[in-house]
Amino acid sequence: MEIARRNLVRWFSGRRLVRAEADDTRIFRGAELRHFTELSGRLESLVRRGKYLLFAFEGGRGLLGHLGMTGKFVRRTEGQGEPYSRARFHLDDGHVLHFSDARMFGRLEPAPAAQLRELDVVKALGRDPLADGLTAGQLEKAVAPSRQPLKVALMDQARITGLGNIHAAEALFRAGIHPSREPASLSPDEWKRLVGAIRATIDFGLKEQEGEEPVYLEEGRSENPFLVYGRAGGPCSRCGTPVESFTQAGRTTHFCPKCQPRSGVHASKPRAGKR
Repeated sequence: MEIARRNLVRWFSGRRLVRAEADDTRIFRGAELRHFTELSGRLESLVRRGKYLLFAFEGGRGLLGHLGMTGKFVRRTEGQGEPYSRARFHLDDGHVLHFSDARMFGRLEPAPAAQLRELDVVKALGRDPLADGLTAGQLEKAVAPSRQPLKVALMDQARITGLGNIHAAEALFRAGIHPSREPASLSPDEWKRLVGAIRATIDFGLKEQEGEEPVYLEEGRSENPFLVYGRAGGPCSRCGTPVESFTQAGRTTHFCPKCQPRSGVHASKPRAGKR
């Protein structure tokens, strides 16, 4: 989501929105489409809170955005089509910013810019590792009370916001911690390793896609850049043990049974993997 924010800021820079249009689809979740089409002018600010984007346009109009599972913003020229385009921002330089979402789990909700931070979904968000910073103590305080498996608790946006399925799996792999561990069972050293792994995972993701149009592995047009995510059946990038997968809270979890033992005890401290 941070890559989407940075791309949008760059694309809107120095430009004016001359027309906003959208199809009447479920991405508006009951919000009135006409309020979206009233957006115009310069983008005054674009803030990310967790997985939400808060757009503020001149005139006090705003927009809450969420990519869902397959949503993305892409830039095209006028007249150039885009598959699964659900909403479009027409700029004064002849470009069109499409909100493309094949599965329509994404969300666009027009609202007054001054009210965006007061929306319930935004107020309910936990600490953001990138925007707010995160220490081992803050991570433990937020996650340790959860009765859910560790990876599921890390994806709970009310505890720690901005970590999705990929981030959580990659961070746990980097930290050498099994995704099914009970959060309360982690030692102080493991919380330190995990918070460092979260930072490293976020930094890697930003560096990997900076300035690029997002491409999902499921689209079949991208090489897998991740250490463990999407590598079930293949060799672990550290030890060569076959990577395994299972389902947690409806999402697929990938892990190495040797580097991330269920007991929490391993032969040596994990090192940063190589691509």
